Formats: sequence, structure tokens, C-alpha cells
Amino acid sequence: MSDVVASELCLPGIKAVVIGASAGGVEALLSIFAALRAGFGLPIIVVLHLPDERHSQLAEVFSRRVPILVKEAQDKELIQPGTLYFAGPGYHLSVEQDRSLSLSQEERVYHSRPAIDYLFASAADAYGSELLAILLTGANQDGAQGLAEVKRRGGTTVVQDPDEARIATMPLAALALHTPNHILTLSRIGALLASLEPSP
Repeated sequence: MSDVVASELCLPGIKAVVIGASAGGVEALLSIFAALRAGFGLPIIVVLHLPDERHSQLAEVFSRRVPILVKEAQDKELIQPGTLYFAGPGYHLSVEQDRSLSLSQEERVYHSRPAIDYLFASAADAYGSELLAILLTGANQDGAQGLAEVKRRGGTTVVQDPDEARIATMPLAALALHTPNHILTLSRIGALLASLEPSP
């Protein structure tokens, strides 16, 4: 798999980051967020596949490990800089044109609600070329079509190196559908995130 030194990547103009993951995702997210420093200025919106029936503790877990504000996404709230949002269980999470968050209960995508495709496609529509989308480890094909839509809208796409992913199904599905801008290991994804500065 191709890889590049993160310092060689230049992503000017990124205004938001969206990330999707499934099986193995908690560990992968903790790995990449370990590179973040206090004062990180971009919003990060994450869909991690969750069981419907229980309260998600993702915000609580990550707030102890990440030096920026972490919260579960709420319907109609405006996206704020320097904030990490997690989709809650049982609802699709999407981004509206006014760059607010929206929760809905449409049909599941690849048996999942929240679904990565919903987040990626809606964020691509709202942010266009100002979006960075990252797809990590997982056991189904959710996220592949959404990632391709991000690329089609001019955004930047990153897929975790399948050779490193705990479960490579999701990265491989994305690679079968489109050629991402970058295929990176978790350490390089973390370095890329840490290097991002919001443009004025």
C-alpha cells in the first residue's frame, strides 16, 4: 500500500473533518486522536457503528483522552470549531447546508444506524472541497459510497491502510469504489490531523 510522510501532505482550506469506523474503531480513533493537541481548531464529526439498545459512552471515554471538547451530537446544533462530535446510537447523523447537525431515523444502511454514508454524503454537500473524510477499520461496506461522494465534490479522502486495519473489509470496499487521495497508517493519519490548521 502506498504511504506518504504526513509532513509532505498539504491540505489548505479544510474546514471540517468527518471520520467513519466500525469494528476495531475505538482503538483506531484513540490512536489517531492521541496526536491532537489542545487548541486544535477544526470540528471533527465521527460515526462509529453502535448497538441501538444502549447508551453510548463514547463522549465520556474520549473526553478523558482527547484535549478538545467532546460531545454526543445533538439535533439542530450548529457545528463549532475545536469540537469532537460522536453520533449517538439509533440515529443517522448528517450535516445540513447551514452547517448544523441533524438526527434522523431513516432506513439502516448496511444494517447500521448511524451510518457513515449518511454523514459523509451530507458533509460533502455542505462543505465541498473544504472537507476531509477518513475511513477506518470495519467489517461492512458502509462509508465507501459516502467517501466516493466526498471525492466527487472536491473534498480530500483518506483510507486506513487495509494491511494495518483490524478488519480490512471497510477500507477495501472504499478502495474498490474509488481512488482516495491518501492511503495511510493510523500514525500518519494522526500526524495529518495534528498538522491541520483552520484557514482564516
